[in-house]
Amino acid sequence: THAIQFPMDEELAAAQWENLVSLRYDVDFMDFLKLPPSEVEAEIRAALGGILTYGDKPLKQALQLSEYVYEHFQYQQGVTSIETPLEEIWRGRAGVCQDFTHLLTYLLRLIGLPARYVSGYVCPREEGVRGAGATHAWVEVYVPFYGWLGLDPTNNCIVNDGHVRMAIGRNFADCTPVKGTYKGTGAHTLEVSVHIENGQPIPGNEVPDAPVYVQQSPAAAAPPMNSYRKYITWEQQQQQQQ
Repeated sequence: THAIQFPMDEELAAAQWENLVSLRYDVDFMDFLKLPPSEVEAEIRAALGGILTYGDKPLKQALQLSEYVYEHFQYQQGVTSIETPLEEIWRGRAGVCQDFTHLLTYLLRLIGLPARYVSGYVCPREEGVRGAGATHAWVEVYVPFYGWLGLDPTNNCIVNDGHVRMAIGRNFADCTPVKGTYKGTGAHTLEVSVHIENGQPIPGNEVPDAPVYVQQSPAAAAPPMNSYRKYITWEQQQQQQQ
């Protein structure tokens, strides 16, 4: 990982929102703008009436929504699962990183911001970081004239070099940490351990920009031997053995 360059956010709000409107039919963004139907959409719009507005710049809106999730939802393990729908998360007001990511993704798309689900790990650099030492999830929101920016609603922070991204997708189903097919009895259990170390960063001039291929030259082939040369070689070997 490496430190990011934060958005300068100098463009006018109107120009940024116009840029987002132009992305609605862009195939690179359509999947990350699609808003799934939800029976709590009206409740969410009513509760966030003061935030869901186009008066501010998109980045400020995104940060406010991430802060809202952090302040109004309790981090509590065991109350949800990977199949918990958005409606239960919203009304239950509790969950873990995948739930908060699911919710923030929905809120961002609700105001027209492309948002995608990210799966990875977070380095335990500070005390009190939620999700450290285990699989973690956060959101990447598209900021006009900048690109994708990671937001971690579980810790209410902008994603930087402390987060290790492993996969991105439309939702959790696109980038599950463990996925596959198992055949056998139900008595088996899956155990996973995570080991994270904070090492020294590699200087930029030592990191190759492209894959480096090492090609080893084959050893020089021995010259072909005719029957007379073979006989001379055999004679020399016999003399060495005497």
